[in-house]
Amino acid sequence: MAKQTVTMEKLVALCKARGIIFPGSEIYGGMGNTWDYGPVGVEIKNNIKRAWWKRFVTESDNSYGLDAAILMNSKVWEASGHTTSFSDPKMDCKKCKTRHRADNLIEAHSKGTADPDTMSNEEMENYIQTHHVCCPVCGGFDWTPIRTFNLMFETSRGVTDESQNKIYLRPETAQGEFVNFLNVQRTTRAKVPFGIAQIGKAFRNEITPGNFIFRTIEFEQMEHQWFCKAGTDEEFYAEYKKKAFDFLCDLGFSPEHLRFHDHEKLAHYAKEACDIQYLYPMGWQELNGVHNRTDFDLTRHQEYSGKTLTYVDPVSGERYIPYVIEYSIGADRLMLAVLSEAYDEETLEGGDVRTVLRLHPAVAAYKAAVLPLQKNLAPHAKELCAKLKKLYSVTYDDAGSIGKRYRRQDEIGTPYCVTIDFDTLEDGTVTVRDRDTMSQIRLSESDLIAFLAEKCAF
Repeated sequence: MAKQTVTMEKLVALCKARGIIFPGSEIYGGMGNTWDYGPVGVEIKNNIKRAWWKRFVTESDNSYGLDAAILMNSKVWEASGHTTSFSDPKMDCKKCKTRHRADNLIEAHSKGTADPDTMSNEEMENYIQTHHVCCPVCGGFDWTPIRTFNLMFETSRGVTDESQNKIYLRPETAQGEFVNFLNVQRTTRAKVPFGIAQIGKAFRNEITPGNFIFRTIEFEQMEHQWFCKAGTDEEFYAEYKKKAFDFLCDLGFSPEHLRFHDHEKLAHYAKEACDIQYLYPMGWQELNGVHNRTDFDLTRHQEYSGKTLTYVDPVSGERYIPYVIEYSIGADRLMLAVLSEAYDEETLEGGDVRTVLRLHPAVAAYKAAVLPLQKNLAPHAKELCAKLKKLYSVTYDDAGSIGKRYRRQDEIGTPYCVTIDFDTLEDGTVTVRDRDTMSQIRLSESDLIAFLAEKCAF
């Protein structure tokens, strides 16, 4: 199961110390659960997104990309149901005046044995009263009744007060794929079944439990909508469950740290739905979702817009509204899972402990670090580094002992360290050190490019 060395405190400390993730607006005291990706973190996150895009768009026979606007016509959210049903059950502690999500209170108290997703608001209130669930901040037991709060951020457009109109920051990226269904289908001449994928920012005005980047008010989603004919939907639903699981395993996740969790209480649009949960440092939590959304979304947008979203089969002439299989995963939540899975502490001979991120080479910030054994070898090392940078993300370090430089690269997950020594000047070979085994081999500089290409592929 999960490594005992992985704690949220250790991850947060490593991320800040090594330029992976910083607290948002830190010099001003921060801002509630916002985070900034540093020089190393932005590379890892971008590589995760590239790996996902490669698997689900580039390598797919019939999937297409999209980058839809964050701000959309407010009628989009009426059609999707977000303006009326996208809310959280929240309770206030009368003693310390803090606000909490009722479902989070139940999950924390029961340690996952109770499932608030299957409960009504009344049932959640009864559970909290019956089990004497206290405020996690002050320990008090004096709650307001549950009230529902819409999670969408509201803003307005217009240059004068009189001309302002209410609009929303999107709470999900999926609606951009739905309203562009026919635009994509017509311009690509795609035949059902086909997919539309998007990676983009979303925003939710929700209370976050403080588990680092697991749940934030501003986040990035990677979503893939697969449009298919009714009757084939259950087959594709099962297929996307497998694809989602296989993608995580290929990224380096142990299958023992993943599990499926079927939804007992389905959303209004869903025929069937499940999560893949990951064993995070704080326990089993949702990593991604796969949903059979039926024809709900396209039917609603057709109804509210007055524009037909009917697909016409070019061979049979049959007209119908496609069903949708949705695969959705948060880039930030996946980032946290990748870091948790990769984090390791290894006790070496002599008792020293090295911290290492055993990242898949494809998602590591740098594929290699070029290290001159001594500073007078720097010119040759920088020349090699410049050549490698034309093909890969590579870093350079000549500060401190070679051992300390190895440790710095271990902590950010760089899979290979390339050391330039005096033999390099004589025979053109370099020492390549493997992050995970710490073993070393000699390679010619000309063979190094092919070596990295093979080892860092996804």
